[in-house]
This record gives sequence, structure tokens and C-alpha cells, in this order.
Amino acid sequence: MQQTPKVKVLLAEDDLSLGYVIKDNLVDAGYDVVHCADGQSAIDKFDKNEFSICLLDVMMPNKDGFAVAKKIRQQSDMVPILFLTAKSMEEDKIKGFQSGADDYITKPFSIQELLMRMEVFLRRTRKMHSDKSVFFTIGALRFSYTDLKLTIDKEIFNLTQKEADLLKFLCEHSNRILKREEVLLNVWGKDDYFLGRSMDVFITKLRKYFKADPEVNLETIHGVGFRFNTPQANA
Repeated sequence: MQQTPKVKVLLAEDDLSLGYVIKDNLVDAGYDVVHCADGQSAIDKFDKNEFSICLLDVMMPNKDGFAVAKKIRQQSDMVPILFLTAKSMEEDKIKGFQSGADDYITKPFSIQELLMRMEVFLRRTRKMHSDKSVFFTIGALRFSYTDLKLTIDKEIFNLTQKEADLLKFLCEHSNRILKREEVLLNVWGKDDYFLGRSMDVFITKLRKYFKADPEVNLETIHGVGFRFNTPQANA
């Protein structure tokens, strides 16, 4: 009987003790883990291997986590990136999302929490690679959630996983008022102040794409949330 290949994880963590603990626990949980102790090594490993998910420390020698995330995003919009951060500075977390991260987990964390957060993103990836394609028409725009692509005429925009998750939820609830907390809970899995700030970053990114069709706009309803106004939004 053919075995299912193990999920391959890129772990970039310069604290060797913590790195070994994380790696050992992930291996015990059935993952195939490649551990790098600095940012440049992580980039080199990513160039030569296919990974299902990347766990990146923020503060590392020879390229920090932000730089590694940007390099990964230049090659792939699909692989999930989760930051492991000891930093409590809000702007650093915002910078992480802007560099391409899908989520963050603050040290110290339990291995169980890490495993649960990883599974959320791996489950989404598995859904995207299933046979069923997910497609929306948004005015003159065409959105393929499965391929992470938004097209108008001959112009193609490549979306990140988080941009695609947010746009999919907006498409499924177009032309009605959505509360901020409703969007956060459904797309990010929780509602807190910091994630609200990061959501605003992604809202701004999506609005740039919508400029291609004047009939499509993402309206802010002050004190409440948003309304995704579209002439047509059919799956």
C-alpha cells in the first residue's frame, strides 16, 4: 500500500535549542522538517526543495524573517508562511503581513497551538489542490480562488493566499454589509485589535485591484465594517 508523503516543513530558527525542540515535536507529529539556523540558509533550502509550509523566526542572522518571506513570495504565492515571533511590537507584526506572512504565533507558545495553527493553513492548501475549482465573476474581473489569480482582459494579478481567502469571503457575501468582526472571525479565525490592523492592510491591497473596474468597490461602513459592491458575483 502506497504511503501518503509527509508534509515538508521549512523551519528557520536561530535559537538552536528551541529549533531542535520544535523540530523533534513536529517530526513526532509526522512532519518532515528541514531546520535552518539563519535566513540565508532558509532561502537556499527553499530554492532547492518543495515545502508545504514555512515557519520563520523574525530575528535571525544573515537575512531576517521579513527578507526570507519576501524571497519565498517571489517564488510562490501558495505556500503558507507562519512567523514565530518574540516581538510584541505591533508594527513588526504588520510588517510581517506586508512581507507575505499568512499568520504569526508569539513566543512562548505550546507545540499543540503551533500544530493547530499549521493545520488550519495546510487544510486550506489541501482544499485548493482538490479537483473542485472555485471561481467568481466580479463585474469585469475574473477571480480563480483555486489558482490565486484575478484577471481583467489580458491583465493578471497574482494574489497571496490571504488576499484570496479575504476576497473569496467578500465574493460569497457581496452587496451586503459585513461587520469587521465577522470578516476577522471567518478569514483570520479570531477577532482582535492587531488582526484588525492587518486586515486593513489587505483591504487596501484588494482595493488597488478593483480600480480596474469602476463598478466594483469595497466600501467602508464607518463604525460597522464593509460592503463589497459588485454588479455581479457568481460562483
